[in-house]
Amino acid sequence: MVGTLLMRGMLVGIVAGIFCFGFLKIVGEPQVDRAIAFEASMDEAKEKGQADVAPEPELVSRSVQAGIGLFTGVTVYNAAFGGLFALVFALAYRRMGDFSPRATSALLAAAGIIAIYVVPNLKYPANSPSIGAPDTIGMRTELYFVMIAISLAVMIGAGMLRLWLNPRCGSWNAALIAGAAYMIVMIVVSLALPSVNETPEGFPAVVLWQFRIASAGAQLIMWTTIGLVFGALAERAATRQSGLRLKATTL
Repeated sequence: MVGTLLMRGMLVGIVAGIFCFGFLKIVGEPQVDRAIAFEASMDEAKEKGQADVAPEPELVSRSVQAGIGLFTGVTVYNAAFGGLFALVFALAYRRMGDFSPRATSALLAAAGIIAIYVVPNLKYPANSPSIGAPDTIGMRTELYFVMIAISLAVMIGAGMLRLWLNPRCGSWNAALIAGAAYMIVMIVVSLALPSVNETPEGFPAVVLWQFRIASAGAQLIMWTTIGLVFGALAERAATRQSGLRLKATTL
């Protein structure tokens, strides 16, 4: 059963990747081109008067990056998330409440996008090319992944708190208390972690805003597709399995 769910999760992830590729190709890539053009203009301004400085060679052409490179990266990323989502679903189903497979999948997707993307990006939002100093990329990456890890751990803790409060306070009150606990902890964590603001002077605010909109849209497409499509496939598999068990008991 787990192997079947894993395969279906990865297939759904590939489908989500195709949708994300189309969206990013139309919405995201123009903003990347504008950011690269801004960076190129800055480099040209720095190199004026330095005739002995040779331009850096282009290892991968921009057309390859925006085409097969983008497609491969987005598809592999979504397929990996689809597989991980399937494993989490197999672990959480019937343990997080008496929900149907579709409801469980939708709730996991909602919790996932909040814990893994929305909350971490409120502290460390996505940045386009030409933003950020090269010597701080390691530090910025560490902070971002630390924020994701803490957010995910707190979300799991909030889910366990909801299950513990459920028989004591009722399902609705338990969900509200768990949600409030998650928000309070993440606000404290966000205030405790250092802020990062390395946007260069003169960078077009519209380009940065549209780039972040494209990033958020791709994440929304991925989580929505995985949550809904995988839920439908999981419910079909659960119905088929229950039917086979009923048939076996009647023989």
